[in-house]
Parts: sequence; structure tokens; C-alpha cells
Amino acid sequence: MKKSELVALIKPANTSAAVTESILDALGSVVQEQLARGGEVTLPGIGKLSVTERAARAGRNPRTGEIIPIEAKKTPKFSAAKALKDAVNG
Repeated sequence: MKKSELVALIKPANTSAAVTESILDALGSVVQEQLARGGEVTLPGIGKLSVTERAARAGRNPRTGEIIPIEAKKTPKFSAAKALKDAVNG
């Protein structure tokens, strides 16, 4: 689903698409800021976004077979809510 399709689906009556799009953009910004601080964001009925840390490890270049170091990093994690899991599984 594209952003414009999502905006059209969630736009309340008597509200412009531009206002709804700005709210959606604000939600994205808030989620990014919270995760950058190491926080969590719960979206009721959808799930929870959090940050996990991946340890440093050794990887392998598939072309040359050379072992290369992969640095530790933080990555976003999504945990689906039970309501979303139930909706997907029918």
C-alpha cells in the first residue's frame, strides 16, 4: 500500500488529505526520535516497535571467501500485537 492510499483510507470526514498526511508524517518522526533514544513505541492493536542491539560478528565475503568483521549495531524490532496476529490468521 502506498502512502497516498493509506492517507485516503484513514482520512476522517471533513478533514483534508494534506492534514492527514502531515499527521502521518509526524507519527513517523516521533517513532524515529523515540527509537533513536532507545525508547519503545506501542501502536495499539498493531504492535510495539523497539530497538535491539546486534553483537559484532565475523562475516564472509561470498565472492572471495574472505572473512570480514561486521560491526555491532542497533536495529529496529517489531513485535506484532495479538489483535494483529489474530486478524492475519483469520
